Amino acid sequence: MGWNLWDKALVDISLSLPGILIAVLLSVVFEPSFTNVIIVVVFLLWPSYARLVRGETLGLKQQEFVALARIAGCSSLTIMLRHIVPNLVPSILVLATLHVGYVIVLEAALSFLGVGIPPPTPSWGVMVADGRGLIEQAWWVSILPGIAILVTVLSLNILGDWVRDRLDPKLRQL
Repeated sequence: MGWNLWDKALVDISLSLPGILIAVLLSVVFEPSFTNVIIVVVFLLWPSYARLVRGETLGLKQQEFVALARIAGCSSLTIMLRHIVPNLVPSILVLATLHVGYVIVLEAALSFLGVGIPPPTPSWGVMVADGRGLIEQAWWVSILPGIAILVTVLSLNILGDWVRDRLDPKLRQL
């Protein structure tokens, strides 16, 4: 069971669409709620995971250890579970750590625009939006949540780079 042309086209189309516009459209169609924000995030992020897993799997299938396992008589399920999936985990972890920052910015943007998490629930985007009217008298009401978003996303991107460096066998020193 492989990918056919339609599967690849669906992923390519999903990746080519502007993420924030699709997120705003989906958030407007459905009422703003935490669950709908999660649905929007999943809708926007699944193609990159699908493409990563497919590409890595196609590369791993050509490796010698898979051929040796096949020669040793391992079933396709055993090869997948013992050899392919463990080699996919580091790449998925790196992508996940890099996507956390994107998700924070996306949620803050949706909440700032009023189509994200509704106001009783705390959100940095709502905090920034609430401070817009007070920018002349109390600038810190908007600026501090914005700085918190910046520092958090930057820290998570540095963490993602560190995870990539630690888990990539090509970058390890002997």
